[in-house]
Amino acid sequence: MTDLVTFGETMLRLSPPNGERLETTDDLEFRAAGAESNVAVAAARLGADAAWTSKLPDSPLGRRVVAGLRRHGVETDVVWTDEGRQGTYYLEHGGKPRGSNVIYDREGAAVTTAEFEELPVERVREAEAFHTSGITPALSSTLESTTADLLATAQDAGTATSFDVNYRSKLWDPEEARETLESLFPDVDLLLVAERDAREVLGREGDAADIAAGLADEFDFETVVVTRGEEGALARHDGDVYEQPAIETDTLDPIGTGDAFLGAFLSRRLAGDNVATALEYGSATAALKRTIPGDVAVVTREEVETVLAEEGGEISR
Repeated sequence: MTDLVTFGETMLRLSPPNGERLETTDDLEFRAAGAESNVAVAAARLGADAAWTSKLPDSPLGRRVVAGLRRHGVETDVVWTDEGRQGTYYLEHGGKPRGSNVIYDREGAAVTTAEFEELPVERVREAEAFHTSGITPALSSTLESTTADLLATAQDAGTATSFDVNYRSKLWDPEEARETLESLFPDVDLLLVAERDAREVLGREGDAADIAAGLADEFDFETVVVTRGEEGALARHDGDVYEQPAIETDTLDPIGTGDAFLGAFLSRRLAGDNVATALEYGSATAALKRTIPGDVAVVTREEVETVLAEEGGEISR
């Protein structure tokens, strides 16, 4: 049985060396990158049996995505198609005052046509947990329906469901996002949301504890995790509240930090650890991710536990 199945779009990320511009660079780094596959990678590297499913073009670029994930121990269960293309995005890393810039090139991506019936639904039913994010239903009306059907199917089968709000303003506006996301929430067991998104997209007020309590009460989530950037994370589980400070880190590449956090959190919960311990692992994995170029957390459990030991806390289970 698979511990964790994730579903969503994975693109190819092309990046010039830090500080260089796309219009002048002669070199581009080439990496697989996607919110749900990033979660699967982090979970797999910390010991979970993780799989990622999606729809890809049967092309060298589509196969490059699969190869990029398999190298980290993630099993891929892909629908191959001769129609559609492989989505890409371009990332310029720049310091202040320029900042970083992301340019998406995903129009006509094969994943936007992925329908429930063609995906490995039985694998979702048999998994311990299923995860997706708010990026996926934002990509097309087809994916909105497919996401809803997968979450409902997982719930009916007794598979735990995880959902990251992961709001992207380049995909939809807050009002549209809120309407769609809240329609999915009844089939979600664990919700992760950035405090900023909880306020701006879900219309929540109060501090992180108030946000978590309000969401849990309204939608009957078993667990709500609110991430707070440099202030760390807060989780509400079965009425109890747990807080986890952020771990100080140098930042070479922040993209994928939240995915690394969630992948580690899920891996430890699936292994039987309590919420407090899962938060510790999530925080340490997120800190390590920020030191690693690319979207995925190329870490080991030993590295994560070394970070936790250096923080002076006993790893409790």
